Amino acid sequence: MTQISRRRFAVTSLVAMGCVAGAGTLPLRAAPVKTLKVGFQKAGLPVVAQRLGTVETALRPLGISVEWVEFPAGPPLVEALNTGAIHLGWTGDAPPIFGQAAGAAISYVAALPSNGQGEAIFAKPGSGIAKVADLKGRRVAVTKGSSAHNLVVAALEANGLSYADIEPVYLSPADAGAAFAADKVDAWAVWDPFFAIAELRYKPVILARTADVLKVNTYFLAHRDFPVENAEAVQKTLAALREAADWAAAHRGEVAQALHEVTGVPLDAEKLVAERLDFGIFPLSPEIVAGQQATADRFFRLGLIPRQIAVAEAVWPGFQS
Repeated sequence: MTQISRRRFAVTSLVAMGCVAGAGTLPLRAAPVKTLKVGFQKAGLPVVAQRLGTVETALRPLGISVEWVEFPAGPPLVEALNTGAIHLGWTGDAPPIFGQAAGAAISYVAALPSNGQGEAIFAKPGSGIAKVADLKGRRVAVTKGSSAHNLVVAALEANGLSYADIEPVYLSPADAGAAFAADKVDAWAVWDPFFAIAELRYKPVILARTADVLKVNTYFLAHRDFPVENAEAVQKTLAALREAADWAAAHRGEVAQALHEVTGVPLDAEKLVAERLDFGIFPLSPEIVAGQQATADRFFRLGLIPRQIAVAEAVWPGFQS
């Protein structure tokens, strides 16, 4: 697997360096794509498609090979899209908002369903934390700019607290896991499979799942210029992902095994992940865009992003159901 930059995606540094929309376009405009680079994380539909080989099969007649590039979280994946290190990738709802606010050259190409069960804020038993309101004054581990960041913000507001009422500790999932194990943080907000691993290891007190406070989607993203210049490859990739989604919905046991084989996450955790995944892929409807816009507006109101954005301006209209 090709090693690419794993720098943490930092909105403030991108703005300071003037990392604007055109920054990553040159590598993608040099020639028609011959190797499609797809970013993925340790769960979700892209992992299933990788195991099945559906994208490779779809693109082979076009003379395009596929390289899968793993990321620990959505923010560094968005950074890689912006710089042109990858062409397509899958993230939660918050990373593209932070990216767009920083001027990253990204676009939404498709939405994927999320039932909100595979992401949560939780604490260890015996911590004295039994509900979201108990987080006041506590240290909460979360990956900045991630979907779990959005969960923390929404859960606090739903329970009469503000973001200023907690002490956020911004860590990658791996570092957050170590901090949680060592009791250096009081609670942790994270997604599957990290949530599933923690659920099995600690039997934690689950304070809120995303489903309790939000209705969200996950997203398949692209470098902004890529779908315009490679529309056929993108359409075939999305069709291949839909094929994988249809298979996965009917084969959850095999999905767990596939997730385990691709990611190395223990099979018992991946069984939990597979049980609560929703599968599908579809265009961004006006309702989906409006929901994502509401999240962006909340982040701006709280000072988490430096400027207001219009999500609709970053949506590629080429994917038709």
